[in-house]
Amino acid sequence: MLSYTLRRLLTMVPLLVGITIVSFLVMHLAPGGPTDLMTWELAKASPEAGERLRALYGLDRPLHVQYADWLQRSLRLDFGLSFSVDRRPVMEKIAERLPVTIIISIFSLVISLAVALPVGVLSAVRRNSRFDKVSTVLVFLFFCIPGFWLAQLAQIFFGLQLGWLPISGLRSPVGFGDLGLWARAADYARHLVLPVGIGSLAWLAGWSRFMRSGMLEVIRQDYIRTARAKGLPERVVIARHAMRNALLSIITLLGLSVPGLIAGSVIFETVFSLPGIGQLMWQSVMARDYPVIMGNLVLTAVLTLCGNFFADLCYVFADPRITLEGARE
Repeated sequence: MLSYTLRRLLTMVPLLVGITIVSFLVMHLAPGGPTDLMTWELAKASPEAGERLRALYGLDRPLHVQYADWLQRSLRLDFGLSFSVDRRPVMEKIAERLPVTIIISIFSLVISLAVALPVGVLSAVRRNSRFDKVSTVLVFLFFCIPGFWLAQLAQIFFGLQLGWLPISGLRSPVGFGDLGLWARAADYARHLVLPVGIGSLAWLAGWSRFMRSGMLEVIRQDYIRTARAKGLPERVVIARHAMRNALLSIITLLGLSVPGLIAGSVIFETVFSLPGIGQLMWQSVMARDYPVIMGNLVLTAVLTLCGNFFADLCYVFADPRITLEGARE
């Protein structure tokens, strides 16, 4: 176990370096730059002013020198200062916005799994039943509807027409400071209902279909027929023998969906005006804020590698036939 963990951690290092090299090159190859935007906003700015800005931010140096300097500072967890007006450290900006995205992602993930797994199992066990047909139609309906459009419909219906829920922000703009502890928690919860609910629907469709297909494949196996022939109750056969092996596809999706939790939050945080990582990433891309973009990309890459490693470990616990030596590299 320890040797496998150390081996995987060592292989993550060159992968992470390769990801940062590709990201750094692609980011600088994109048309436009931070100094171009600044000089464009100042109509009377001279070309010399643009060159001085490039020298100020170190953009006049060769790309390999810029990357080497960035990598050296990143090893100390120093991603530099933002190119924006506030000139704040990148780690500080990420740290203050990361909890919002994590909270929304975790709640969306838990709710979607709590619904998708039972729906997928029941659809497979009761194949071609009325429940299977209705759930299939609803799942594909939610899968086809764009998330931003569904979010706006929810804002109009629950926020504007019914007035039940707030449609933007993380807390009430007026009177929040006068509330008690539990009242503040309730206020936060009311503001998170719509983002978490819409985010759960985005994952629910795909995971329920994968769970259904995995269960359909497993329940046809010989060991399932053997378990039934031994007289085991159907719920024991499904829950203990079939469902455990069908979870392998869900574990794979969980490992691969880690970066999607941040990428998908861009839409919901923009629509609901939530100060999270997704909104920060969108704003930094539009402003060509290179240090913030690289900081977010490194965070996403680390989460992706850790998600894949966590999925490999979960394979062993889900299926005893899989060992750490035989897990995918």
